[in-house]
Amino acid sequence: MDEGSGSAPVMARCRWCRRVLPASARTGRKREFCRQACRQWDWVARQRARELAISETDLVVARSELDSLRDDLYVLACAVDDVRRDLAAPGKRSERELRESLDWILSAAAPLHDREIASPPG
Repeated sequence: MDEGSGSAPVMARCRWCRRVLPASARTGRKREFCRQACRQWDWVARQRARELAISETDLVVARSELDSLRDDLYVLACAVDDVRRDLAAPGKRSERELRESLDWILSAAAPLHDREIASPPG
C-alpha cells in the first residue's frame, strides 16, 4: 500500500487492468502489473501508440465499450438516487427495506465491479 496525502492508504493498482495489486515486499521494485498478460498488453499498447503517434494521455476505446460503460454508470447513478430518496423520506426503515436498498445498490454496481478492459483481438 502506498500512503497518499490523506490518512487513508492508497491501494496500488495494475497499470493495465487497474486491479488492486497485492502488498509487495519492502525491498525491490514496486509491482506495476498483476499478471504477465497485463504487462504484455501494456507493452503492445505502447508500441501501437508509438506507431500511430498517439500520446500517453490519449485513449482509444471502442464506441460499444464506452456506450456499455455509460449505461452501467447510469444504472448505478439511478440506484444511488433511488436509495438516497428512500433514506431521506421520514420514518424508520425496517431491516428488510434497508436490505432491499443495499441489494439494489450492489446489483447496480456489480457490472462495474466485474468489468475488465478488453484486450485487443490478436
